[in-house]
Amino acid sequence: MALRLPRDAASVPLIRQMLDGTLRSLGVEPQVRDDIELMLTEACSNVIKHAAPSDDYTVSASVHDHLCVIRVVDTGDGFDADKVSLPEPGAEHGRGLQIMRALADDIRFSNRREHGAVVCLEKRLRYAPGAAGQHLMTT
Repeated sequence: MALRLPRDAASVPLIRQMLDGTLRSLGVEPQVRDDIELMLTEACSNVIKHAAPSDDYTVSASVHDHLCVIRVVDTGDGFDADKVSLPEPGAEHGRGLQIMRALADDIRFSNRREHGAVVCLEKRLRYAPGAAGQHLMTT
């Protein structure tokens, strides 16, 4: 699934609900869905807060080989994830990259020259016993 969304806070719950509904219908365990929801929220929120002058962004998600791969792509100025400073202990803001790194099984950041940033998040899926997704992903 892929959606082009306005760079607006109202877009975050929409994409979150769509992806969660898909993962739920496949029978992905709730804890894994919660982790994916939080990673996605942080990635989208960072675009909304920091991806000026972009007006929109794209979220794509795919499931294959028991892996969920999410790509959040903006058309802002880009950033260097290695140069983002760690927040002070107890800080209310600035922990998005840390949260994504803690929850993702793999995370990659890249910049497209003069065309924004790409955040790629990967999470291994676990399914409830007898879940549809478990059988679909093994065929």
